[in-house]
Amino acid sequence: MSYAFPMGGLPDQSVDPTGRAVFTTAYAFIPAITMRDIVTSLLPGWTGTRAWIIARPLSGFAETFAQYAVEVAPGGGSETPEPDSGAEAALLVASGEMHLVIDGIDHALSDGGYAYIAPGAAWRLTNPGQSDLQFHWIRKRYESAPGIEKPESFVTSDRVVEPARMPNTPVWATSRFADPTDIRHDMHVNIVTLEPGGRIPFAETHVMEHGLYVLQGTARYLLNQDWVEVGPGDFMWLRAFCPQACIATGDEPFRYLLYKDVNRHPALAL
Repeated sequence: MSYAFPMGGLPDQSVDPTGRAVFTTAYAFIPAITMRDIVTSLLPGWTGTRAWIIARPLSGFAETFAQYAVEVAPGGGSETPEPDSGAEAALLVASGEMHLVIDGIDHALSDGGYAYIAPGAAWRLTNPGQSDLQFHWIRKRYESAPGIEKPESFVTSDRVVEPARMPNTPVWATSRFADPTDIRHDMHVNIVTLEPGGRIPFAETHVMEHGLYVLQGTARYLLNQDWVEVGPGDFMWLRAFCPQACIATGDEPFRYLLYKDVNRHPALAL
């Protein structure tokens, strides 16, 4: 297993600036080559840290989540990482070592490590290692529902979660970190895996918004009406109802980190 992360740096002057990045009314495609040093941000309350903010709530587009790629130098981190007390989080470690404390409980995570942090939880994060810590961070404002308790925080790993095969196929599977039948969760953050030649065999068209960060492998991905070649480090940002499908290419599994909003009534007032 491998977990792609922005390459940083800056292309040299010989590189053709004509790129593949696309922003449309239905989707955005942000290729890995665009995630360079000059588009990083520093975060209040964090030390030794820079972040690529690759998705954020945007009126008329995708409105429910923000997605970051975060790089923390040795000794860096935050005692107050989350500024919004109503936010929940999903973290996936791409490389390095993470010391994560959630409500006073210590956790050590390495590549493939995953944490769900419940809304209102007290947490902090540091890099205790000798090399940079790189991780993906998805934030969402938790949506309470009458009679439904908030979910609890938990820590696991991509390496121990058994991928669930999709019906009628051995080549398409989803690693679900949270129980999909647990209605307390209003978002799912999963890893989808398609073996070479595997496909999503219909154009999915649905109410959920998506962030898809390619962790490994290559594919042809249908975004609205466009087939796009995608690979490690590329990001796809899909608004509700954008048609999508996929055909895995190459000779290794195609894997991506997937966000979607689930399990709540749509608001009727804007």
